[in-house]
Amino acid sequence: MALVIRLRKQGRTNRQCFRLVAIDSRTSRDGKYVDKLGWYDPKSGTGKNLVIDAEKVKHWLDLGAKLSERAESLLAKSAPEVLKMLKARQKKKSEKKRLQRKKTKTKKTSVEKPSVKKKTVKTAKKK
Repeated sequence: MALVIRLRKQGRTNRQCFRLVAIDSRTSRDGKYVDKLGWYDPKSGTGKNLVIDAEKVKHWLDLGAKLSERAESLLAKSAPEVLKMLKARQKKKSEKKRLQRKKTKTKKTSVEKPSVKKKTVKTAKKK
């Protein structure tokens, strides 16, 4: 089961609000979700239109959940420290992979193959 952290549409016509949820990637946008992580109300008259539980988001990211683009932008506004931690982890992971590729590449080049003498075929000249 691949988990994605994305927005789930709620509300009524012309008055939508969204829930930030951890959900299976194969589930429809408004389908059953695993955990509610926060909410976002873009048309809120008050100053508080975004609430995200950073600890829950961090927990799901530790378990391997992916962020959608919109969820990532909202997380950058509400909990930038979680996003910063995620970027650092991804950078460390890519650096580790790069080093592993470099090691395997040097191992392959350092092992020399035994030289094989090529047999030269002499052709008889016609007279």
